Amino acid sequence: MIAARRLQRSFADGFLTEEVADLWEPWMRHADEALHDDQLLEIVQTELSKRVKKSKTRGRRGTTAEVVLRMLLLKHMRGWSYEDVTREVRANLVYREFTGIGGGKVPDDKTMGRLARQLGPDAIAKLHQRVVAIAVEKKVVAGRRMRVDTTVVETNIHYPTDSTLMGDGVRVLTRVMKKVAAVAGTAGTSFRDRSRSVKRRILEIAYAARDKSAKGQAKIKVAYSKLLDATSRVVGQAKKFSAEIAGKVKKGQRVVLQKAKQQLDEMIPRVQQVMRQARERVLGGNTRAKNKILSMFEPETEVIRKGKASKPTEFGKMVKIQEAENQIVIHCEVFDQRPSDSDLLTPSIEKHQELLGRVPDLVTADAGFFTGCEGRISILKRRHRLNRSRYKGTPGMQRWVGLGVMADNMINIGVRLVSKL
Repeated sequence: MIAARRLQRSFADGFLTEEVADLWEPWMRHADEALHDDQLLEIVQTELSKRVKKSKTRGRRGTTAEVVLRMLLLKHMRGWSYEDVTREVRANLVYREFTGIGGGKVPDDKTMGRLARQLGPDAIAKLHQRVVAIAVEKKVVAGRRMRVDTTVVETNIHYPTDSTLMGDGVRVLTRVMKKVAAVAGTAGTSFRDRSRSVKRRILEIAYAARDKSAKGQAKIKVAYSKLLDATSRVVGQAKKFSAEIAGKVKKGQRVVLQKAKQQLDEMIPRVQQVMRQARERVLGGNTRAKNKILSMFEPETEVIRKGKASKPTEFGKMVKIQEAENQIVIHCEVFDQRPSDSDLLTPSIEKHQELLGRVPDLVTADAGFFTGCEGRISILKRRHRLNRSRYKGTPGMQRWVGLGVMADNMINIGVRLVSKL
């Protein structure tokens, strides 16, 4: 059963409340009061209840919506991992009070990760919108000012080169085919492991890349030709495995085989795309191939250049950050494809009016916009780790950015209310 909040308090809860009453950070008291909002909990409870039908009213007691929301926000407030937040809440009495766990059992890191994935982009957007509404209700935001800017949130990938990407693809395909061979035995196409050959070709390319002379470039082309040949053979074998699973030539545990087929069908086109772009770049000399894949595991990653001297090229997604008074971010957006900054100003003003009910008196922006909120972006990246998303896929990126922004907003709401006292 997924409840909104824990209704029955124990003797341990009362003891904790008394012992840590004077240890709270001042802003945390106001953030705690804001997070008692029923609408926030209703959004989280509804999303968690989608896992199992009628789980709002039936089944054993699960982690409450209040605990899930507060644990996730605390995680992003402190820039922790799931392991960190679980350990810190278990050991810290103030955090136990703040998260609503009290003297109860703290959910482990795997449970928190699984519950967090239930909060999709739509739920995160609703939660953020409600947090902004709370800021308006508490008169932290009036809407007189607006700042807007864009930044890059990187995906959690290694530096992309065609050789290492092919190595990643071969590794995954080989691992999946080994599982299929273990289940199906000798039925159908026999498995041949070419991973050692591929690793050697990748090392040859890495060593040859150190030599910038014409001789070194010739060595790179030869090594790439060998790597492409080996990778092509692995892909061909993977296609046969997928076809034989579909044709029931390979028999065994049905669930394992169907999952393996899904993984093969997902990875094969990506490897083929990397092979095409490697041929165009290395053998054809075309460095501007379209539809480049920069990661086998985060294929939506884009190459973004914003003219930074320290980091001219970034790999991730463009994100818009829009704030009002008192450093409250009223809107954030992860773009599927990088837009032009100059095209975002008018929609940002319209969004400001939609959320706050008025047009701002003062608007500031940056670059294509003309000054912006670099300070807020810097804090989001340093304090809440928005420099790089640790969640997978575009929905994961949206969850990472949304929770980080909400965490920052709750801190700023608390700080502003403290200053009013």
